[in-house]
Amino acid sequence: MKAMLVLGKIVTAFAWLMMLYNLVSPFAGNIAVILNILFAMTIFMHCFQTLIFHTMFKPLLPLKKSDYLQVFLFGVFSLLQYRKQVMDKQVQNG
Repeated sequence: MKAMLVLGKIVTAFAWLMMLYNLVSPFAGNIAVILNILFAMTIFMHCFQTLIFHTMFKPLLPLKKSDYLQVFLFGVFSLLQYRKQVMDKQVQNG
C-alpha cells in the first residue's frame, strides 16, 4: 500500500508540474486549453479534499499547516496516508 501511495504522489506531482509549466509556457494547440481546464478542476477538487480532511481528521490528529499543504498537493493519496495513521493510532489505543 505504501508503494502505491508513493507512486500516486509522484504521478500527481508530475501532473502538477505539467499544468504549471503550461501556465508559464503554453503548449501548442488544444492541449493548452485542456490543461488549463484540468488545472482549474484540480485546484477545485483538491480544495474540496482539504476541506474534507479538516472536517474528518481535525478531531483525531494534531494538524499543522504542512499537513493541509500535503493534502492540497497530493489529494486522495495524502488522505489515505492520514487515514492509515488514524487507524494505527486507534489500534494502539484500543
